[in-house]
Amino acid sequence: MRRDKPKRASLQTIANHVGTTRMTVSRCLRDPQTVSEGLRGRILSAVEELNYLPNRAPQQLALARSQSIGVLVPSVTNQVFADVLAGIIDTAESADYRAIIAHYGYDPKQEERNVAALLSYNADALILSDRDHTTDTLRMIEASGVPVIELMDTRRPALQQAVGYDNQKAAEDMVAAMIAEGRQHIVYLALRLDERTMQRETGYRAAMERHGLKPVTLSSTQKSSFTVGATLMGELLDTMPGTDGVFCTNDDVAVGAYFECLSRRVQVPQMLRISGFHGLDVSRALYPTLASVLTPRYQIGQRSVAEILHRMEGAEISETLIDLGYEITFGEREYKA
Repeated sequence: MRRDKPKRASLQTIANHVGTTRMTVSRCLRDPQTVSEGLRGRILSAVEELNYLPNRAPQQLALARSQSIGVLVPSVTNQVFADVLAGIIDTAESADYRAIIAHYGYDPKQEERNVAALLSYNADALILSDRDHTTDTLRMIEASGVPVIELMDTRRPALQQAVGYDNQKAAEDMVAAMIAEGRQHIVYLALRLDERTMQRETGYRAAMERHGLKPVTLSSTQKSSFTVGATLMGELLDTMPGTDGVFCTNDDVAVGAYFECLSRRVQVPQMLRISGFHGLDVSRALYPTLASVLTPRYQIGQRSVAEILHRMEGAEISETLIDLGYEITFGEREYKA
């Protein structure tokens, strides 16, 4: 049996709670200065207490489905999220749902504003790309009662459900594989210090310390790009000439690092092994092919929508953390000197 969404507080609910009219509540929310300070305070307190969310689609019945899934991504230019979105969109459309995509640039407050907007348009479910949310975001999600899926991390507890892989374990496995082939001086190249970057650094350090090796991190606060990867690699080659391995937080950094080695005639992988993370097409197209952690991005998008649809049909959550795993590859084509 399909499970209807819980009934939300309406303008009339707020009006009844405060002891005023629906029109006054509406006017207060549109332009607070048109209502007296005392009444305005009572209305705004009731809005928070009753978890009121504005509905910009009044033509829809309160319990009707909008056939839409709100999807929040931190970057629309990152190929990692493009692949996830492809899985989401394909699976949603096959079930006659549409994905409404919002960008928040790794900013929790912008995520909060976008969650409010998506819920106000009566989104049936939310797919979130991070695990840290503001108090107001959590309040709105609880009030809405919609299914929520969080992506790309299965290490931390989920709000409801999460689909992804273990970033820390993947990093530890990759660095351990590099050590196993004889690399002793491996440096981690990191960008913005988001949760996933820090989990990968933790995995890198665990592998290095387990083998009695010294971990070293070079980082930048800039957005991910080939240029930033080249800059970090240039700094590494100038200051750490004995380095024989580099583990990069993603493939953009790894590709930039590779081109910097190419410009300086540093042979990869003979003199220096470069590993990325995600196994994007660009890293697979280079010669030699770069090492990388292959992540199932399209499948993550597919599974996320499948779980949402299952729950909206009335099913209970069977798994809170759905780990789709990863693969370690050193590349199929390596340059022979």
